Amino acid sequence: MKSLVDAFTSAQMLKLEEQQSLGEASCALSEIVTKPNRSLTLDLVRREESVSSTHSQHRGKLTVHAEECFSSKTTAEMTLKCLDLESKDLFSKSDPFLVISKLVESGIPIPVCKTEVLKNDLNPTWKPVFLNIQQVGSKDNPLVIECFDFNSNGKHDLIGKVQKSLADLEKLHSGMEGENLFLPTHDYQNKILKSKLFVDKFSENVQHTFLDYLAGGFELNFMVAIDFTASNGNPRLPDSLHYIDPSGRQNAYQKAISEVGEVLQFYDTDKHFPAWGFGARPIDGPVSHCFNLNGSSNYCEVEGIRGIMMAYTSALFNVSLAGPTLFGHVINRAALIASQSLANEARKYFVLLIITDGVITDLQETKDALVKASDLPLSILIVGVGGADFKEMEILDADKGERLESSTGRVASRDIVQFVPFRDVHSGEISIVQALLAELPSQFLTYMRSRDIKPST
Repeated sequence: MKSLVDAFTSAQMLKLEEQQSLGEASCALSEIVTKPNRSLTLDLVRREESVSSTHSQHRGKLTVHAEECFSSKTTAEMTLKCLDLESKDLFSKSDPFLVISKLVESGIPIPVCKTEVLKNDLNPTWKPVFLNIQQVGSKDNPLVIECFDFNSNGKHDLIGKVQKSLADLEKLHSGMEGENLFLPTHDYQNKILKSKLFVDKFSENVQHTFLDYLAGGFELNFMVAIDFTASNGNPRLPDSLHYIDPSGRQNAYQKAISEVGEVLQFYDTDKHFPAWGFGARPIDGPVSHCFNLNGSSNYCEVEGIRGIMMAYTSALFNVSLAGPTLFGHVINRAALIASQSLANEARKYFVLLIITDGVITDLQETKDALVKASDLPLSILIVGVGGADFKEMEILDADKGERLESSTGRVASRDIVQFVPFRDVHSGEISIVQALLAELPSQFLTYMRSRDIKPST
């Protein structure tokens, strides 16, 4: 999510190591696209100065302008179905769903779309899927469409797959033909199956994008909720997940707040962020599962990312870590703010970041809260820190299969949760920001399109 630009004396495509660097500038991409004209002017500094010096020598300025490609607004809508699927379950029919992936240069498939799970159906027709042309590269880029039998343990069985481009899928639709699924074998000779994939509908439309809504005055409002349960360990001891290192090295909670907040803050004009804690006992009070991080009994907002950090550090010395780990209260609090904003017809979409170290003990109550919140302009990002078993968290993330169902049998209208274990991204191969925010634009657009909300131009 960072934009890093080097300016060189030669504009030609020469060997950069042979050129004299004039300086560099760094910013978040969100800082550029939220400007009225999508332009940002940055001061150039030397690389060594940007790291070590607080008084960098002035080396000129660099203006960065962001433009959106027209292809990014073109979306293919498809209705896919299969016939004669093989049953993978012993006592019932398969519960099939599709995963559509694009192939990158290395040949690795990167998932870009999933369908819903259809129970006990060997001839399924899924709800329409939407694929952005730019998202898959081009209409001629190969796509892998895999059909799985859903298993609640997350180990889904591959029923079969096909490899086709969007252009190929369009031909299947126009010719009303099916494509046989296949299974890879150990000797690299694919086993052709009788099962077939059909494209019942194929159309291309130019749709409003995330940037269109930003230009139309929509905001993303950032909120955060922090786990203060006792399982985090004594904050005064170095082995605690809440330990504040005197050297300035950030703990996992601080890293998640700063990295996610540094990107999302630019989508929020006033930068006043609601911030809560849960699972702790405030001074002379009972255990609270949603208390204002700033210690106030009247208001929950703090100013800027620095305000969140200061309130977090202060709270560590003003509450007693307790438990259990309950999400329902903070989700309902965030949902209340989102519903009030919706009632006021505000052009806002809310993003709640929950950082936790443990397994939740109110799973059904959390599901109920999430199903209710799925009708609101709200997405929830969950970061799991520490070494706990986060299997229940993965249940909340509908990427793993079916949409959430409440205790009354109501199904979530859309997926609003993205869960990432901090340990999975700590290796540095992918940032916590990339992992958490990957689905946010699509969740935002799904909400807007399902309610036919248009950006004003």
